[in-house]
Amino acid sequence: MTLIPNQRHLFDIPDDVAYLNVATMGPLPVAAAEAGQRGLARKLQPWTIPDADFFEDTRRLRPLLAQLIGADEAGIAFVPSASYGLAVAARNITLAKGQKILLLEDQFPSNVYTWREMARATGAQIETVRAAGNASLSDALLQAITPETGLVACANVRWTDGARIDLTAIGARCREVGAALVLDLTQSCGAMVFDVRAVQPDFVVVAGYKWLLGPYAMGFLYAAPHRRDGTPLEQNWINREGAEDFSRLIDYRDQFAPGAERYDMGERSNFVLLPAFHAAVQQILDWGVDRIEATLAHRNRALAGELEALGLPAMAEAERGPHYLGALLPDTAPADLTTRLTAEKIFVSKRGNRLRITPHLFTSDADVARFLAALKRHLG
Repeated sequence: MTLIPNQRHLFDIPDDVAYLNVATMGPLPVAAAEAGQRGLARKLQPWTIPDADFFEDTRRLRPLLAQLIGADEAGIAFVPSASYGLAVAARNITLAKGQKILLLEDQFPSNVYTWREMARATGAQIETVRAAGNASLSDALLQAITPETGLVACANVRWTDGARIDLTAIGARCREVGAALVLDLTQSCGAMVFDVRAVQPDFVVVAGYKWLLGPYAMGFLYAAPHRRDGTPLEQNWINREGAEDFSRLIDYRDQFAPGAERYDMGERSNFVLLPAFHAAVQQILDWGVDRIEATLAHRNRALAGELEALGLPAMAEAERGPHYLGALLPDTAPADLTTRLTAEKIFVSKRGNRLRITPHLFTSDADVARFLAALKRHLG
């Protein structure tokens, strides 16, 4: 597969900035920012916005989001955040008292609090899965799924260190025992190939501001075919049948629009965020998620070797997301290491005892060289 050459020219990143922190927030491509600015300018003269445009942006974007994950367009809904999408999932999954909800150790908080509340409401039990011995986190989760499991909620990669979960195997095991599977792909969608047909989850949620390089407060939900007749969080007007006819909105209808559109958030027709999100997603698709994954894997493979030479080992490549490096810091590492790096315009994050390093296609060889040189100085 042909690797993607450096794409820094598509971003507003100065040469003296080494931004290796996409797992915290991906930068908007310039084209996405410009699309959002044009959308904002439309609100200066709202009389120029026809009624049909309340539907046009979502109509154009929904199939692109489906393409990202190998889904059908009818399975896609618009949500403002991962937590919103998880709340939709929780509202439409039934658990019995004593059933187990499996979560990963150090899972992202939004994908924990939702299920804690559900456990309190239903009498289900939370079980936190940890890797032990030589078993990977993925293997530990697979082994933990039993006939008592009612729900598995996880990601494709753990946000703290990039630990990879074999979702195809997890999905198959969930189907064997009749457990629901809810995935938060915020830390992988756009950087790792994923196909709902292989995994068959019940719900997938994605916040778009990280690896999709989109704006904040814009994301999407996927609902499997058997989950598309559920109850939305909101009773809004735009997800009803016939909403396009503004003259008849007071002819109230209980019928929802078809498919997962019933789960769309209120005020989904955001004339600023939707165009920006569309431009970002289109750029991801133009590059190709498979090529993005291969290119980031290539860079991170070399970077992992350099880090290990400095005494900062990362997880084995087979056990982590290819776009993710979680370098284990020595006990002697300064507590303010990331602050020191920030002062040099080198941006990474620290999660627990690991330095989380997440470059993208705009990362240059000079960025990596500066980062490694700075690490060597500060770690002594």
